[in-house]
Amino acid sequence: MILTKTIKVKNALGLHIRPAAAIVKLLQNTKSSVHFTYKTDTINAKSIMSILMLAAKKNSSIKITVDGIDAKEILDKLVDGFNVGFGEK
Repeated sequence: MILTKTIKVKNALGLHIRPAAAIVKLLQNTKSSVHFTYKTDTINAKSIMSILMLAAKKNSSIKITVDGIDAKEILDKLVDGFNVGFGEK
């Protein structure tokens, strides 16, 4: 199953090391493939370096694409994480 959703980055500093690490940790034991698309770049969201290279700033729109048997669960967790800034204030 392939699911997609576009979200906004809410972290004041964008997708820097702390939220990127939280994303990678969240995706560690997932069976689905997860990709983020920002502007014209699409990256593997399980790679911290790839997430950092997106250089997505606050209020940037990112398209999340999840493909696999646990896609709904993973997409829900990612959307929740983005909505709360991955625990940052």
